[in-house]
Order: sequence, then C-alpha cells, then structure tokens
Amino acid sequence: MTPPERDLAPYRRCELVTPASSDRMLAKASRSGADLVVADLEDGVSPSQKEESRQTLVRAANELDWTGKALAFRANGLHTPWFLDDLLELVKGAGRNLDVLVLPKVRSPEEVGFVARLLDQLERKFSLPSRGIALEVLIETASGVLAADQIARASDRMRGLIFGLYDLSGDLGTQVTPGWALDLSYARQRTLVCARAAGLLALDGITARYQDLELTHQESENARRLGFDGKWAIHPGQVPVIQEVFTPTPEELETAARKVQAYREAGVSQGKGALALDGEMVDEATVRFEERRLALGRRLGLFSPARDGPAPERVA
Repeated sequence: MTPPERDLAPYRRCELVTPASSDRMLAKASRSGADLVVADLEDGVSPSQKEESRQTLVRAANELDWTGKALAFRANGLHTPWFLDDLLELVKGAGRNLDVLVLPKVRSPEEVGFVARLLDQLERKFSLPSRGIALEVLIETASGVLAADQIARASDRMRGLIFGLYDLSGDLGTQVTPGWALDLSYARQRTLVCARAAGLLALDGITARYQDLELTHQESENARRLGFDGKWAIHPGQVPVIQEVFTPTPEELETAARKVQAYREAGVSQGKGALALDGEMVDEATVRFEERRLALGRRLGLFSPARDGPAPERVA
C-alpha cells in the first residue's frame, strides 16, 4: 500500500540526547549544532530525579534559545509509573516549545495509537496547536522489530524510527562490538526499510564510546551508506562529526546534479531510459538516490533548485 501523503519530514542529520536533569547539559545542548536535541527523562535520569527533572526540562524548553534546532523529549516507557506524568507536565508546561515526543521501548502499533490519542486530548485541554507535537519511536525490543512496519504507520504524528542498538541487544542477549557492521544487521535494516516504506525518517543509534570520534565517524559512515538519514549522539563532541558525515559535500552535489540533468535530458530529447556518464550507467534507479541527495542539499541551503530542475515530488 502506498503511504499517505504528508508534509516532508524535516532533516535530522544528528539528534543529540542529553539528560533532562541537568540545567548545564541542557544549556550546552541548546548551543550545539545538532538538528534536534532530545532531552531525556528515561535512561539518562535516575528514579530519584524523575519528578524534579520534568520541571528542569520545562524551564529549559521555555527559557533557553533553541533557534536553529528542534526540541524533543524522551518520556519514560509507557509501562512505567512515570510515563503519564511525564506527558501531562511537559505538554502543560512547555507544549508550545516542544516539537517531538520520543517513545522508547515500543512494542506494538497500539501503543503508538494510544499515545497519539493522549496527545490529541492534551493539546485540546491546554489550547495548543493540533498535531503540534510529532512522534519518533525507538525500535529497541524484539516485539518492536517485528511490528516496525505497523508502528511506522500507526499515527499521522509519526516522523521517524530510531534504531536502539543497546536496549535491543539487552532484550535479545546479544553482545555488541565496536564498529557494528554485522551487529543486529537484520533489525537495523528492518528499521530502515519500514521507515522508508511509511515515508518516515530513519535514524541510527548511538556510538557508546563517545570519546572515540574516529569510531563515531566510522559508524556514521556505515549508517549513511546503508541509507539512514542521521544518527543519535550522546555527547556534544560527537555532533560535528555526525553532522559532517550526513551533509552532502559540494562535489557530491555537483555530481548528483550532473547525473540528474543528463538523465532528464536524455529522456526528453532521445527517449532513453538509461545512459552512460563518466563510465557509469545512469538510470531511474540510480537517479532516485541522487535526487534524494539534492533534496537534502536544497533543504540545507547548499544547492539552488534552479541548478537541478524541479524537485522530486516526494523525498522522505
């Protein structure tokens, strides 16, 4: 089934996760170059600080300058005693300044639908814009991997799927190794495929050895080659590395523009569906990748639409 048409999701090269319990870390995250900051109420906050952290996050959402980035919060899991109050206090106290709710450890589409209905009610109750808070879901349980396709389509609030390597490894009993090329490859690729089929963004998970920027770069490159839109970071030092990897270079954009233009001209003037350019075959399949790259370049202000013709109708 063709996914329903929706507005193009904003790009997410890097999503920086930071504890919601720390004023200092929230302030530092607000000054980072990440496309989105995830203020974390779940794993990054001890049980004794859960309640206090909500108000710390409300203050940060309302008082810090988040210009140039989106702001998300990761609530505690739906089946924990903290989830409902996370939602109530954050939407009531800072709903106008929150862009995304990140749901952890989702197991089924019914869970997403339930949360979406709660948000509907809370937005009405507190006179907030309808559908103002989008959803991104972590795929980090065995049940979540199997249900990823239905989860991705469970609500029109959905904007992205995130591959949660470490929680999933704990659920499965898998030992994670650095340079994850072969670790949980089925689950990682299923997350990507299900996100793409539903027209959503796909984000790769964290590099836990955050001080190893070479490893961060390597894992970011691997994720980019697979087709992910971006990656999570757990330290501000990782942000520029990840952002650079997922940002098209001028050379890549120039090459993409040449391929797209040559393909279009060959189709119009010669009726060809494929051609050779610089010793490489260019056809509809290869051009789709280049069109995605150009679309991101345009969104980042790196490439003018006039230079590569009309934009493709849909690029997630």
